[in-house]
Amino acid sequence: MKKLGFICLFVMMAVLAACSGGNENSSEESSSDSQSNEDTRSVTITDAMGEQTIEGTPKKVVVLEWTYAENLQALGMEPVGVAGLDQYSKWVNVGIPFSDEVKSVGTRAEPNLEAIARLDPDLIIGVKFRHEQIADQLKDIAPTVMFAPYSEESAKNQFKNMKDEFNTMAKILAKQEKADEVLTAMKQTFKEQQARLEKAGFSDMNYLITQAFTAQNTPTLRLFTDNSIVAHVMKNMGMNNVFKSDKLEVYGYTQTTVETLQNYQDAHFFYIVQEEDNIFSEQLAGNPVWEELAFVEEGRTHKLPGDTWTFGGPLSAEVLAKQIVDSVVK
Repeated sequence: MKKLGFICLFVMMAVLAACSGGNENSSEESSSDSQSNEDTRSVTITDAMGEQTIEGTPKKVVVLEWTYAENLQALGMEPVGVAGLDQYSKWVNVGIPFSDEVKSVGTRAEPNLEAIARLDPDLIIGVKFRHEQIADQLKDIAPTVMFAPYSEESAKNQFKNMKDEFNTMAKILAKQEKADEVLTAMKQTFKEQQARLEKAGFSDMNYLITQAFTAQNTPTLRLFTDNSIVAHVMKNMGMNNVFKSDKLEVYGYTQTTVETLQNYQDAHFFYIVQEEDNIFSEQLAGNPVWEELAFVEEGRTHKLPGDTWTFGGPLSAEVLAKQIVDSVVK
């Protein structure tokens, strides 16, 4: 009986050892397969320069335009380098500050190629209208994707183009599921903010919206047109843009002066200004061309913060929606 017991014990130990060995091999094989899939992953996209194939999944990304830095943040990543880093927070506020690990790589108009190369990126993202002339030099450093947000085709619907670019980045970075979550959250924000407007009695609000500043000592207004991201955000909240342009504005706005506002006095007027350059409280203060407009006299003007970013991605669109409603529902 003792002999039989020893035999049974020996068999059980052998089986356990085999099972244990099998699990180790399985774990090693799984890890190896995951690494192999990562190494062999290949994504083909079409950007402003044509068809591009990106090998592997980029982890270290340099961005040469603010929109794409914001998009990385929305996808749960942080760029290793950003052009115009020192000015970013002045104009863009999506509630996610960069860490000290993010490095400056020159300006958006003139990226520093040496600074980019030092970061040894896996991917560079730029825009054709700024960076086409240095495309070959960028590609010598790392695979480079160029977008064209202000091409005639993109300009027809800048909101759609914004989402398309965001989804393209998600595809390259293997973040499609996260992108879906972000875009769903954006839609939900629009619904929630529209409900706030309606509850406050502002259904079907007619508006015009501007980014205003001083140019060559002249108070200047950018009135946003229906193709802009801004107008689409506001449309998604049930608001109606009264400003129309007789041509396609590739940047999504018409640049004009305060005299133009006389044609839209029945609307609500939203304006984005920097505190140090508020043309309405400074240059136009006391000017009857401004002061006697009906929406000024009747208190239908709504000031938005200077860092309200009108050319960004889904996060900026959400911030814009909230800021617009906050300025109305006081």
